[in-house]
Amino acid sequence: MRLFDDEFDDTLDDDFPLGDGTADTSATVVCPYCGEAVDIALDPGGGPSQQYVEDCEVCCQPWRVSVLYGEDGQADVSVVALDG
Repeated sequence: MRLFDDEFDDTLDDDFPLGDGTADTSATVVCPYCGEAVDIALDPGGGPSQQYVEDCEVCCQPWRVSVLYGEDGQADVSVVALDG
């Protein structure tokens, strides 16, 4: 018994083309409130385009985090003030 059928495998290949197996899992961003550089964790499993809210670990103000993964696995990460 196979775990996946061929049609399902093809769909995954279209949505997530094979790369070298590496993707960024962290990034350093600058808080739009306090100006401190903060390291944040990234989840490549969340898809190639992500938006979510995360609080600054220094000043506790909320950011809107945007992550866009390229085909090479590099993440383009930006943060903006949630109230802005």
